[in-house]
Amino acid sequence: MTGPGSGALSAARRHHELDRLADDPTVDVLVIGGGVTGAGVALDAAARGLSVVLAERHDLAFGTSRWSSKLVHGGLRYLATGNVGIAHESAVERGLLMTVVAPHLIRSMPQLVPLLPSVGRGESALVRAGFLAGDALRAAARTPAALLPRSCRVDADRAAALVPAVRRDGLRGGLLAHDGQLVDDARLVVALARTAATFGARILTRVSAHAATAETAVLHDEITGGDFTVRARAVINAAGVWAGHVDPSIALRPSRGTHLVLDAAVLGHPTAALTVPIPGATNRFVFALPAQLGRVYLGLTDEDAPGDIPDVPHATDTEIDFLLDTVNTALATALTRDDVLATYSGLRPLLRTADGDGATADLSRKHAVVRAEGRPIGIVGGKLTTYRKMAQDALDAAVAATGLPAGPCNTHRIPLVGAANRTSLARLPAPVSLVRRYGTEAAQLTADPGRLDPVAPGLDVCRAEFDFAITHEGALDADDILDRRTRIGLVPADRAAAHEAALSVLAEHRLA
Repeated sequence: MTGPGSGALSAARRHHELDRLADDPTVDVLVIGGGVTGAGVALDAAARGLSVVLAERHDLAFGTSRWSSKLVHGGLRYLATGNVGIAHESAVERGLLMTVVAPHLIRSMPQLVPLLPSVGRGESALVRAGFLAGDALRAAARTPAALLPRSCRVDADRAAALVPAVRRDGLRGGLLAHDGQLVDDARLVVALARTAATFGARILTRVSAHAATAETAVLHDEITGGDFTVRARAVINAAGVWAGHVDPSIALRPSRGTHLVLDAAVLGHPTAALTVPIPGATNRFVFALPAQLGRVYLGLTDEDAPGDIPDVPHATDTEIDFLLDTVNTALATALTRDDVLATYSGLRPLLRTADGDGATADLSRKHAVVRAEGRPIGIVGGKLTTYRKMAQDALDAAVAATGLPAGPCNTHRIPLVGAANRTSLARLPAPVSLVRRYGTEAAQLTADPGRLDPVAPGLDVCRAEFDFAITHEGALDADDILDRRTRIGLVPADRAAAHEAALSVLAEHRLA
């Protein structure tokens, strides 16, 4: 366990820390938002020796951070559009995540572009050139080729072995590259928050922030209804797509990214991500990504999402049809809506450009630190892979603006709870699925063999995981357990099957 304190989050700890804060409502840093960026800011600040409170209106990873493709990108797309700086930054951050910060949550994932008649020789050459540029990015970031193998061309038999559902008629092989894949994005956020807690950060879910200024905010306990004002030397707005609600001077242009959830069996249980070029587009693809719990995530779209920001965005019929139509160009047997188990959508917090026009796919994914007079320091834009650098830039700005007594960022050297090298992880006496989700902490979950039974038939999640969500990961109700700690809730039928088990375990811990 990293740091001087415990990384176990629970209802009891939340209650205790709220009482402490009400008695002494003064801290160095108040972070508003419990997504990947907010959790990253909390860890960075606490690791620099500052007193930290993180306030999240709902639950950890409630918003955009749980709706990603679960990829840790190397920045290839940004290189292709001339954003060399963002591309290099992404590759460096991917390397840090895979080697130091969270190697237990991330593995190398092959990505296959099948060379079908629809992919002409010129397009094939462009993809191959892009993959070679990705190899160069990996090398420049000093990520070992043993971790992310070099790109190559494979023959038709190898392509079909990797993605059995691929169309064989006219298949002349495939182009193969590797990127990083998270077992789950919400698990990364929880690990960040828990690691911040080991350094003394107070992680407060179901606590909303109102009337935020550069130095104060009114915190509202969504459970008890109580209010109190917190005074901070720096308030950091990491609310993502809701950043404009915290500070109306921030102008964002949200973009909706939608995925479909499929049973892996309909694609023959692929071991590589099927990567299909979008017809008529340059450097844009649809991905069918193998995922935990026997699923494949098919995504993703990039659609303008004006208007009010919903707590949970939803896919449109147009997006569903677009994803199916695109992937079907590469499949032997076409997918239909009957194959779609569920959908999920997230809103990217993109910075609005000066003219406000153009496609959201063309907007920069670069992050920015923003501040208006008397307002919190805002960290907006960016993407999941570069959360650590975003947090660093936000904290550096806070230190410069307020004179906080903090040294330089050291999160590039801090492993998250459960982290270990791959050799150590492989030796753990625990099921592979638990090791991938919990790293070294998997041993704690296997301590009681009576809790290792599945929570529902056919689901690779055991009751010990529900226990751990409550005792160590801050889950307060069934939604937290099903929708953000285990991701069972992505598929409504799975959620219904496991719901009674979640309520039962909550009752055992006296939280029902």
